[in-house]
Amino acid sequence: MVSLRFPTAAIPRLPPSQAPNGVAIAATVAAVAAAAAAVAASLTLTGKSTGRPVPHPAPLWASLSLADAAAPSSVEPRTGATFPTEAAVGRRLLGIGLRKTSVLGLKSIDVYAFGVYADDNDLKQQLKEKYSKFSVSELKGNGELINDALERDIPMTVRLQIVYGRLSIRSVRSAFEKSVGSRLQKFGGQDTKELLQSFVAVFKDEYKLPKGSVIELSRESNHVLKICIEGEEVGSIQSKLLCKSLLDLYIGDDSFDENAKDGIHENIASILKS
Repeated sequence: MVSLRFPTAAIPRLPPSQAPNGVAIAATVAAVAAAAAAVAASLTLTGKSTGRPVPHPAPLWASLSLADAAAPSSVEPRTGATFPTEAAVGRRLLGIGLRKTSVLGLKSIDVYAFGVYADDNDLKQQLKEKYSKFSVSELKGNGELINDALERDIPMTVRLQIVYGRLSIRSVRSAFEKSVGSRLQKFGGQDTKELLQSFVAVFKDEYKLPKGSVIELSRESNHVLKICIEGEEVGSIQSKLLCKSLLDLYIGDDSFDENAKDGIHENIASILKS
């Protein structure tokens, strides 16, 4: 939080005001009461005319408390993008990173920041029995552990926050076609074009992605990949291969951000030992 400090200045004293006239006060109070009654009557008539109940306005203190009670978050340091430490479905933040690309091999552009989420209980249920004998340091560099995390039916979410102001949905389609396509071939061979097209077709031209937009890619139960843009579900595809290929971009070998991947691995190891 930025703290603003202002230099101390002498505050001039104002001349004492005259005591308010009792009659004037009474008249003012009566006028305010009458105005309030008129507004209430207007609201009641509006509700009756539309056949809908009129909700009572929330008190001011309720609005203030909601605004002040901000959810805990983590910040991607290079871009300042913030990520809630817990997703809506109870999945906790395992790590954050940055997707960068280069233009003509010269200029590097920050495209989006990302956060990877999973539920502690889901990770323990699927992985703890097999890896309980290992220490955290041994699990950090354990490739088999990450392969199991990619392979098994563990719900996970990758939250993308756009930080490049001129990113188009067409560019997103093209980038996923290349990156996810290479992973599909890596894990599934050459006959994956139809699956790839079913995924990239979800990102239609009608969607706009101004800076700050959020895309969520979630592996749900039974290996269903759910895609949301700005909180709206725009598609879902059931495919174990597609889920694994997508998550591999963020937590697998040759990931988009190696430092983020290492942090995610360490957090998964710590969860399994807790």
